[in-house]
Amino acid sequence: MAGTGERARQLGLAAMVVASAMTSCLLLGGCITVKAPDKPIVIELNINIKQEVVYRLAGDASQTIDSNKDIF
Repeated sequence: MAGTGERARQLGLAAMVVASAMTSCLLLGGCITVKAPDKPIVIELNINIKQEVVYRLAGDASQTIDSNKDIF
């Protein structure tokens, strides 16, 4: 019957650990708060599209020059 006493001791320790964890969770649960900001969130997106526009203009200019060689 020595095993039964050891088993009861282990269950008692496990119960104490679970009780301590639950108590800690309850105590810490009130410390965390989520609050909406007073000012709106601003996200600035600086997108550089210059390269694409210049590339398209260069392509269009090349086609225009090729189709109108007498102007240039």
